[in-house]
Amino acid sequence: MHQTIRPAERPDYASLPPLRPSDRQLQYAGKIAASAGIALPKDVQLDRAGLSRWIEANRHRIAHSKRVADKLPTARQIAWAERIARGRKRNIPEECYKSRELLAKWIDANSW
Repeated sequence: MHQTIRPAERPDYASLPPLRPSDRQLQYAGKIAASAGIALPKDVQLDRAGLSRWIEANRHRIAHSKRVADKLPTARQIAWAERIARGRKRNIPEECYKSRELLAKWIDANSW
């Protein structure tokens, strides 16, 4: 019926070369390295398990840059503020372009 593999016939997986990382792994690691301003080590680019460990150890660096981007005003919010500014013949302060919260307050204070 079923064949059983005896211990001597089992392949030794430890002696096999490490698996190469997937393209998606390399892209994600590249994003992390770029956002953190660090170089992706060459040795981890050749080993799937090593790259996974590097990603786990450094993934917090990309999460921080996402939070900064979330604080910026949206294009729709900027367009609405500029429309109000044209109608009121006022300028939008530069710091409002750097903070979603500040631009929202400016819109509330200057809307019709």
